[in-house]
Amino acid sequence: MQPQLDQSRIVFGGNGEGGLGLNSICEISRDRKMRPDDGPPGSASGPSPARQPALNVKGGLSAHSARKVQEFLDQNFTRKIALAEMAAVCGLSSYHFVRAFSRTFGVPPHQYVLDLRLDFAEKLLAETHMTIADIAHLSGFSSQSHFTTVMKKYRRLTPLQLRFGKLNSKIR
Repeated sequence: MQPQLDQSRIVFGGNGEGGLGLNSICEISRDRKMRPDDGPPGSASGPSPARQPALNVKGGLSAHSARKVQEFLDQNFTRKIALAEMAAVCGLSSYHFVRAFSRTFGVPPHQYVLDLRLDFAEKLLAETHMTIADIAHLSGFSSQSHFTTVMKKYRRLTPLQLRFGKLNSKIR
């Protein structure tokens, strides 16, 4: 497993405008895990069913495997992860892993990773003044365009709209 320092590799020297250093990104990354009172991405109520594995589901992952893969994804969501790599964490073939993961978490692995990336990006947008391109790269998206497209599709807001919405709510 790669350490969380991997998430800060491009902003170690800052963004040229007095941006964040390594310690700030590590703190944000460490705090990124959802608290029990956090709702699903883009909503205001209850914990996300996609984040809470359904234990003892017929055809799903065991509790131990679900915990292992969840920890693995929490630590590595910002880099490109092959399906075979996720399956290897559980000791399953890719074919069986996708089906077991989907039954356990309620979403396919790709959607789960996208949700992790979007949650992390939202936190960075709200708490930092980094450029959207830097946030996109740190969150594991291939480009700012890809990040904007995915955020608009799943959160119905562009990163800029989200940032201004968070700023306006802090001012009030």
